[in-house]
Amino acid sequence: MSSTTTTSALMKTYQRLPLRIVKGKGSYVWDDQDIKYLDYTSGIATCNLGHVPDQVQAKLSEQLENLWHCSNLYQIPVQEALAEKLASLSCFDQVFFCNSGAEANEAAIKLAKKYAKDHQKPERTEIVTFSNSFHGRTGSTMAATAQTKIHNGFTPLTPGFTYLPFNQPEVIEQIDTNKTAGVLLELVQGEGGVHPADIQWVKALYDYCKQEDILFMVDEIQTGIGRTGSLFVYEQYDIEPDVITLAKGLGSGFPIGALLAKNKAADSFSPGTHGSTFGGNPLAATAGLATLEQISDPVFFNGLKEKYFLLTEALTELAENNTLVKEVRGKGFLIGMEVENKAGTWVEKLREKQILVLTAGEHVVRILPPLTTEKEELFTFIEVITAIAADIEEKEE
Repeated sequence: MSSTTTTSALMKTYQRLPLRIVKGKGSYVWDDQDIKYLDYTSGIATCNLGHVPDQVQAKLSEQLENLWHCSNLYQIPVQEALAEKLASLSCFDQVFFCNSGAEANEAAIKLAKKYAKDHQKPERTEIVTFSNSFHGRTGSTMAATAQTKIHNGFTPLTPGFTYLPFNQPEVIEQIDTNKTAGVLLELVQGEGGVHPADIQWVKALYDYCKQEDILFMVDEIQTGIGRTGSLFVYEQYDIEPDVITLAKGLGSGFPIGALLAKNKAADSFSPGTHGSTFGGNPLAATAGLATLEQISDPVFFNGLKEKYFLLTEALTELAENNTLVKEVRGKGFLIGMEVENKAGTWVEKLREKQILVLTAGEHVVRILPPLTTEKEELFTFIEVITAIAADIEEKEE
């Protein structure tokens, strides 16, 4: 086991595990004792191509020789190329780059308010979000997050957010069209327990927003860039949102966020209305473009569905045969396994077997393999978690 000594100068904002990660490659990371772990956290759905992917590393090495940073007051060719690539692969027309998912959601919130003002609806100042959502930890995105545990200690919250029940048909009638500038939701709630949205509910909500000219905004921070089996999860819902937000998987670990919008919404951001010093700088944009080029290649998705099915089927079978496993849900390689006992127990047991996973709430084990994981790695994971499940069940009885 690696050293548990922590650096006292670090603020205690994380409940850190007793593991010092010093190296990563592909599906694996190594600690400071050179112990190898199968990483099925993917940096919380960030390293979709695995750790230090060769194509991204090569492009970054080239960029490091030329330019690290310059102001967004100048044109940045690789940033423009990434924006064009994102637009060509989606239903969107324009892109704003920032540094993180929270910043992308902050930009979406601002854009919705500005859009309402620009379309003679100045009274529309509120954003609707949904129970158990997670949109970030900045002032506004924390307030947008409909989870009390995230709010504790930070009241009064930034005003302007209305929370409605997730996946409930009656919420459409509760949207106040006089006050609502935009609706922001995750189509698969990640941190909130890995809950996919019902397709009929989403379509009804989407149609209502279209009818009332309320911006329909999808938070794809965790679901985007191939994580759920398509490049963007909104594609699986047969809708075209006005706005989506991206981060995590876009940069293969380099900090980058993006706001994608259709022209009718994007045009409300004019010079001076929003900005970012580091957003889309040459290094981040290079990482994003190299990542996107690989994942958007049609050949990349060949065989992925088979791997998704292999893992989901095995976990579903585990749920059928183990009394502690209640449900398996999610999309693609964004999987939640709900358990009767504490999810942290499963995380600890798996770590002892040199496999890393996460929680998504107190009773959900969150499993996030890199999209590049091999079948042999999946078989190893399935074998280990099945044995652990049997051991935990026996001890609970």
